[in-house]
Amino acid sequence: MNMDLSLGDASQVDLLAETERLYREVAEELAMATRRVSEGDIGEVGNAVRAVKELRAAFGMVMDERTRVEKLRKQTGGVIGGTRLDLDAARDEIGRRLACLRDAG
Repeated sequence: MNMDLSLGDASQVDLLAETERLYREVAEELAMATRRVSEGDIGEVGNAVRAVKELRAAFGMVMDERTRVEKLRKQTGGVIGGTRLDLDAARDEIGRRLACLRDAG
């Protein structure tokens, strides 16, 4: 699977940052509504319920984006020029060559 992430990965990360910003804003709104309700302002109950729903949705978006970004990072990790590096095979080859040099030395 060949994936060009030159723009895609950056947009995923930007979307993640924006989602986290939204999450913080809604959490602040929920905290303010909760304070007002505890002070006796019953009219804020609706706002608190709405903020909880928005917070839950924002949390879901954050987790979805984190999962996507991590999946993309794992898929592209160790890929150079469209080919995945086989580090185990490279390590074995280095060991083999060092053994040949020791035997010849």
